[in-house]
Formats: sequence, C-alpha cells, structure tokens
Amino acid sequence: MTGYASAQHGTSAEGTQTPAAAHRLGLEIRSVNSRFLDLTLRLPDELRALEPQLRTLLTTRLKRGKVELRAAIESEGGGALPTPSPQLLQRLNGLQDSVQAWLPQAAPLSVADALRLCANANASTDQDWSSIAPQLAEQALDELIAAREREGQRLATMLQDRVAQLRALAGRATPMVPRLVEQQRQRFMERWKDAMALADGAVAPEAAQDRALTEATAFAIRIDVAEEITRLQSHLDEIERLLEKGGEIGKRLDFLIQELHREANTLGSKSAALDLTHISVDMKVLIEQMREQVQNIE
Repeated sequence: MTGYASAQHGTSAEGTQTPAAAHRLGLEIRSVNSRFLDLTLRLPDELRALEPQLRTLLTTRLKRGKVELRAAIESEGGGALPTPSPQLLQRLNGLQDSVQAWLPQAAPLSVADALRLCANANASTDQDWSSIAPQLAEQALDELIAAREREGQRLATMLQDRVAQLRALAGRATPMVPRLVEQQRQRFMERWKDAMALADGAVAPEAAQDRALTEATAFAIRIDVAEEITRLQSHLDEIERLLEKGGEIGKRLDFLIQELHREANTLGSKSAALDLTHISVDMKVLIEQMREQVQNIE
C-alpha cells in the first residue's frame, strides 16, 4: 500500500561556537504497492550501525509493500556557510605543510577546499543518534501506518462495491441455468429424432430414446454452471467476512480472488448462451479490478 511519512529532530553540540554545530536529523518513509515486503534503507555513515535495528522495526510492523527508509543529517541554517574556527584553520595549515614537505608538487588548499573541510569537520559531531533515530522511525512509522489504514478503508469500500456487483451478476445468471439446461435438452432431443428419422428404422425406437436421454443428460451436466455460481457466491461471502474482520488479510484475499477468477472462467467456458457469456466477461472485468487492488492490501 502507498504511504509517506517523515519526522525531524534538531540538536546542537555543546562547547562549539560555529553555526554548523547545530544539526538536524531528518527521516522519511515511503511505501508503494508490492505483493511482498521489500525494504530499502538509505542511511548516512553516522547511522549505519543502526540499520539492523531499524530493519527489525520495519519488518515487525509491516508485512507488504516496497518500503524505503531514508535518513539524512543536515546542518541547521540551510545553506549558510560555516565560520571556521582559528584552531581548525591552524590545524589545516599544519597538515598542508606536512603534506607539501613530502609532496612538494601538491597544490595548496583553496578557500573552497578549506571551507569544505571545515564543514566536514564540524559535521563529524560526536552526537549520539542511537536513541533518537529509532524514536523518529517509530514516529514516522506510526504516521505511515495511519495513512495506509485510511487507504485500506477506501480499498475496502471499493471491494465491497465490486462484491455487490458480482452478486448482482450471479443473481442474473442463477435463473438462466435451469432454463438453458432444458433448452439444450430439447434441442438435443429434436436433433436426435431427426437423425433417427434419417436412419430409417435401423435402430429400435426404445433403444434410440434411451440413448438420446442418456446423451442429453450428459450434455446437460456438462453445461450446468449452478455449482460454479454457488462456489462463487461462497467466495464472495468469505471476502465480505474478511473485510469486516480486518487485520492482515491481504494474502487470503489474494487467494480468494484467484478462486473467483477460476469460477468465472469455468462459467464462461461452459456457457451455452450468449447472455451467460456476457455475464462471465463482466465478472472477469470486476474480478481483475479487485485483483489489482487486493495486491496492495496488507
């Protein structure tokens, strides 16, 4: 299921006088539809050690979806340039002299190089994110799950609407079954009588009639779709029960949709009338719409 949530936490290092000493941890979680749980974590180096803990947190509370957790540590104040301390500049100058003593051809540091190195040095704060990052992840995960629950309610409403339409189609097909069976039986008997008339008495009338009834009965059984309609209605009952129950029902719904599609296919293949074929096609369209959405439900 789709969803997005984010959380931020700002902090500042004690004992520093540079604007870059204030830092903000931003964390966001994105989720898109997937039949299985597929996790991707994009973390800065400072949070690499927390990856197993964050991954466990996600797998404990999420079961389906392509989920991406992204975290970043940024300096407060946006793109403001850092103000290097004299001590840091003196240290950079000493390091440059040491390098050039061994590598005389090395280019001297530019102002941009010095600013970048100072920014990196200030960014390498000793701030401990081990307790803050999981809390932010929990907060963002709560928001994500709430968003997915709202989407789940919308999907449940859509599925209930499709279930009602499928029930209506099944209700239209149910009275057709005995009528179609009888029509096919009468048609078969008429053709059999015509064939017997052409046989010119080569077969005894009683034996011919018994054979005709047997063949007509076997044919009627082959085209009778009452069993398929009954199973289809049973699957619809189970889908409605699961939607009312809630919880982790995505995979069960996925299986029931496959069974619905199987019954609709069988109904179409056994159809002996154009109206019943149209009903089968309309059913498969609705079931396919349900299949696309059910794969998003956890």
